[in-house]
Amino acid sequence: MDGAASPLAQAGVYRRDVKASLARVWENVFDWEHLPSLHARDFAACTLIDRGGWGWRVRLVNQPSDETKAQLLEMRADKPANQYVVTTLEGPGAGTQIRTRLTPHAAQHTGVEVTFHVPEQRPERLAAIGARYVEAYRRLWAEDEVMMRVRERALAHARRTKRAAAKSRRLGAEADVRARLPLMVTFGGARFRIVDLDGVLIAHAATCPHWLGPLEEAPVIDGCITCPWHGYSFDLCTGESTDGRGYKLETPPRIVIDAGVVTLVASD
Repeated sequence: MDGAASPLAQAGVYRRDVKASLARVWENVFDWEHLPSLHARDFAACTLIDRGGWGWRVRLVNQPSDETKAQLLEMRADKPANQYVVTTLEGPGAGTQIRTRLTPHAAQHTGVEVTFHVPEQRPERLAAIGARYVEAYRRLWAEDEVMMRVRERALAHARRTKRAAAKSRRLGAEADVRARLPLMVTFGGARFRIVDLDGVLIAHAATCPHWLGPLEEAPVIDGCITCPWHGYSFDLCTGESTDGRGYKLETPPRIVIDAGVVTLVASD
């Protein structure tokens, strides 16, 4: 995948054993959409230009946000060889190639080796550039690994869990329930979170319908929650998408308060 000889020089190398399957890692590699949400410390915005089985091309704005310094990046994958290359086509660092080799070690372990090739020849500059890349990639892969492991568990749970037809579930006295907010509950085999929205108790799905991302700790802002993985946003009252991307939260049970007792009731 290296192609013809180039004036690039290797600035550094980063190696990691990722505790996720090769399938999850490849899924992550093709997932350009998570960059500004999961890695908000490093990336301010990401716009898709093109994508396909070959990879993707995006316009990426790094932190701190400065549109004038946006980069045009292209990821090209060679899945049979378990390799891929991200090239900076335009913007700061144009010509840089980040080459990654994947090695499956076990069902839930994948070796990752990343080499950083930059248009720089001075040894002292190469060392400094390489150190910055290694520091950034250690952080990025750590964040990616958490997402991949949580998704692996969510997929496994979804495969083995049979959804039960639940009619109702008594939670207890309203004062006790409010004292425990936000409260995670299971109803009909699915997980929901109960929160107080302007004095009213509301239940919402605790799993994002996009990639099964975790919503149990998502802050409620103006009646909406946003998935920390890809930035998908939902209205708590309706479950509808607020970002125009078309996903909808799973319908939660209704909350009924009778004589000071809170009960979850299956929605009609």
